[in-house]
Amino acid sequence: MAGVILHGRELSVRFGKTRALSGLSIAVESGQLVGLIGPNGAGKTTLLRTLCGLQRPHTGQVLIHGQPLPEDRELLRQIGFTPDTPPVYEQLSLRDYLRFIGRGYDLPKPEIEDRIDFWLEQLWLREKAADKIKTLSRGMRQRIGIARTMLPNPSIVLLDEPAAGLDPAGRAAFRQFLITLREQGKAIIISSHILADMDQYCSHIAIMSAGTLLRMDTVSAFTNGHADNLRRYAISFSRSVGDLRRRLTEITGLDIVTVDGERAEFTYSGQREHAADLLALLVKQGLPVASFAPAEMDLEQAYLQTGIRQVD
Repeated sequence: MAGVILHGRELSVRFGKTRALSGLSIAVESGQLVGLIGPNGAGKTTLLRTLCGLQRPHTGQVLIHGQPLPEDRELLRQIGFTPDTPPVYEQLSLRDYLRFIGRGYDLPKPEIEDRIDFWLEQLWLREKAADKIKTLSRGMRQRIGIARTMLPNPSIVLLDEPAAGLDPAGRAAFRQFLITLREQGKAIIISSHILADMDQYCSHIAIMSAGTLLRMDTVSAFTNGHADNLRRYAISFSRSVGDLRRRLTEITGLDIVTVDGERAEFTYSGQREHAADLLALLVKQGLPVASFAPAEMDLEQAYLQTGIRQVD
């Protein structure tokens, strides 16, 4: 698969009688950022741990740059993983902790300091460099965990709930940080329950349930609702229309989403170029159309349309 950096093929993981992953396949290319969403117990964390080599799959294979993932130090350092609760040494300062990590990766000492300065700056922790980790808030701990992940400059970045504990300003800065990683050509997967932010930095969304991948598509495919040739439109009328819901539902290929007074939203199972034909049909039927335009869903609406009710 051209351009694919990270490829999980037919991954299955069991814990006793429980299947955490069931024949799941996923591929991520350079510059792609996949937002991984799903309910509690869907297998998101297990997938991330399997992709980075911490969890051995019972069946299937993980490929990094086309090579099978072994317990090979050079190949493994291409993968960076931050769990939802990053492990740290609380008695160390941020700088000393990152120095310890850098030496563990056998980075040259002068280069370690440059990298520490860079990632502390990128994750807005520069002023905290001399503080002990035990004094940090949860959001700061998340960021120092990500700095640890980024220190060896991996080409693959896996983050489990990285925005947990961040305040609104922190989330805004974190979004820009993720966009920068995309621009650097890294392959990124983020598990998160904060759907409101994901369309601003993700290129793709992947929905998991019961250890399987229900759907993976571009953000625009989710928000524009045009997967499987379904597109979402909003229409308003210049006056009230009697029995509007019935009149619209009688149109072939049109599925009502909402009707609110003189406005309606619906999905239409036709190609984009057929929208003009649909508009002409509505006018021909005597409906007083005032406006007609594509309508985007947010990710939460798209998620709920899958029939999964819970986001963890």
